Amino acid sequence: MHHILVVDDDEEITALLTQYLTRFGYATYAACDGDSMRAQLAAQPIDLVVLDVMLPGVDGLRLAKELRSHSQLPIIMLTARSNPFDCVLGLELGANDYMGKPFEPRELVARIQNVLRNSAAAVAAAIKPVTLPPDLLEVVQFDGWQLFTMERHLVSPDGVVVPLSGAELRLLCTFLRTPRRVCSRDKLMEQAHGRTMAAFERSIDLLVSRLRSKLGDDPRSPTLLKTVRGVGYVLEVHHVQGHPVWQR
Repeated sequence: MHHILVVDDDEEITALLTQYLTRFGYATYAACDGDSMRAQLAAQPIDLVVLDVMLPGVDGLRLAKELRSHSQLPIIMLTARSNPFDCVLGLELGANDYMGKPFEPRELVARIQNVLRNSAAAVAAAIKPVTLPPDLLEVVQFDGWQLFTMERHLVSPDGVVVPLSGAELRLLCTFLRTPRRVCSRDKLMEQAHGRTMAAFERSIDLLVSRLRSKLGDDPRSPTLLKTVRGVGYVLEVHHVQGHPVWQR
């Protein structure tokens, strides 16, 4: 099920679209301005945003620019304006599609389906398996993520590049070599820093916290990098392709 966020200050339109999109199998959420949009994006696993241009406070064009600055989340913009400049500007700011008001809800569904299909194809192309021999493989793929060990950065499932420190890279490689198996804090400290736990008792916890943040994992209820109390940590990934090694 895809999750759609409709951002429009017209309650009648948001209610109509919420009901209509639900009929097509979408989980739909509503927001009326920039603040509520940000709150929904933080709380829900949104797959696409339907964003009106005319909003109170920060308008839809500025919100599209803000969203595109840190995410590749698909955007379809709506406007009641007849000025073609708005359409061009919206597309230049990163919108995937544009519709004028009034519109047929069924056309919006078709455009949503098309944008989601194209977005999925782009992500699939971006994470196409590497064909280098295993001993030369420098890209490790796991659950939609890519780890570029030589460049020391991650690429998220949304296509966002996330830089890693040397210690964060070594820690992640340690987890990826034994996915779904608990790694003790002693082992992680030795692999990440080449030090024993005695002198640096809490530094591994801080390093794990930073890596969680890089992976977008909620520290209050992590689903990817979990704590096993009294033992250590475990990386809950289901598929790892490649050899997670690094240059010492």
